Amino acid sequence: MSQLISDDRTAVLDVARRGREAAVALRALPRSTKDAALLAIADALDSATDRIVAANAGDVARAVAGGTDPAIVDRLTLTPDRLRAIADAVRDVAALPDPVGEVVRGYTLPNGLTVRQLRVPLGVVGMVYEARPNVTVDAAVLCLKSANVALLRGSSSAYDSNVVLVDVMREALAAQGLPVDAIALVPGTSHESVKHLMTARGLVDVLIPRGGAALIRSVVEGSTVPVIETGVGNCHVYVDQHADLDKAVAILVNAKTQRVSVCNTAETFLVHRAIADEFLPRALAALGEKGVTVHGDDAIEPYAASSGTSFAPVTDEDWAAEYYSLDIAAGVVDDLDEALTHIRRWSTGHTEAIVSDSASAIAAFTAGVDSAVVMVNASTRFTDGGEFGFGAEIGISTQKLHARGPLGLAELTSTTYVVTGDGHVRG
Repeated sequence: MSQLISDDRTAVLDVARRGREAAVALRALPRSTKDAALLAIADALDSATDRIVAANAGDVARAVAGGTDPAIVDRLTLTPDRLRAIADAVRDVAALPDPVGEVVRGYTLPNGLTVRQLRVPLGVVGMVYEARPNVTVDAAVLCLKSANVALLRGSSSAYDSNVVLVDVMREALAAQGLPVDAIALVPGTSHESVKHLMTARGLVDVLIPRGGAALIRSVVEGSTVPVIETGVGNCHVYVDQHADLDKAVAILVNAKTQRVSVCNTAETFLVHRAIADEFLPRALAALGEKGVTVHGDDAIEPYAASSGTSFAPVTDEDWAAEYYSLDIAAGVVDDLDEALTHIRRWSTGHTEAIVSDSASAIAAFTAGVDSAVVMVNASTRFTDGGEFGFGAEIGISTQKLHARGPLGLAELTSTTYVVTGDGHVRG
């Protein structure tokens, strides 16, 4: 079932047309049929572990030989353990409620008409994403559960991995008697095939880009297909003067170091000046033990020197950076208002965290930042569809239209109003 590499517009549009036809069949599927297909996909992924890992090894070897950043290589790599986790996530999605047909609201008008707003599939969803082959499965199964077709355009660096993953899922669909074109790899490895997908208006209902700032900007600015914009993660941790220092150190270290190659990793921390003397020696030592380099302001430098932590003077580029590495920007602020001002300037609108035991400080922080997610006394690493109980996510939206934050099943639906009368006519 493997699809040939082709950047030709005709080949891309042909995949989209077949997806359009499959979307009609998906809309009518009951939950039991979709869930059975998802469980079949999970079992197929488990059975094909060796085949998938072998294909992925070739992608990883080429990335390493090409000098790819280690953080990107990590995102690219599939191991048996990671594949088991991916298959388990598919089973989690199967266990989730079906969003299709859910009544968002319903009421009866004074004239006797009943109005119900129901969730319905978006239709054909195009995914454009970089490096991470796990997204191939996450996007496909979330789309299937919500009765959407998934057109998957991963990066050339993960092409071999994605071909096998899509083949395995399509084989599972075929075995269940479902249209295989419900999950399809968009042909091509150059940007030309992406352009063809971005301009397939009328065949593709929505595009979701997931990756670095350049990719997202390219899709948003060049697409004639509606776009749900995901965003880069310049995430902040603010340690308030009323913070529990043990919690603050643990949260900061986890937010920065638990996995550096993902968008919900903390890239900046700010600490209230009133607790700097107590907090910074402990925090910097803990970060230093993990190999973190701190890009700090003048107030941070002496604490870094005394703790032996690797230090570099902070620049505007550092404040704006999404590092994907063991680096973090850091500064001391005089109060919460200064922290909020800093975050408003540099945030990408992804996730901000406050560590504080003050209800008033927490209320001011949550009201004062304008991001998709605000964490209170918790690591930024929890901004994740799986952690939110969505089973998986198709991305994290930082825009304000349609959906914001982790995009789960409900966010992959639109709505239809069903109005029922009894011979009603409007006078």
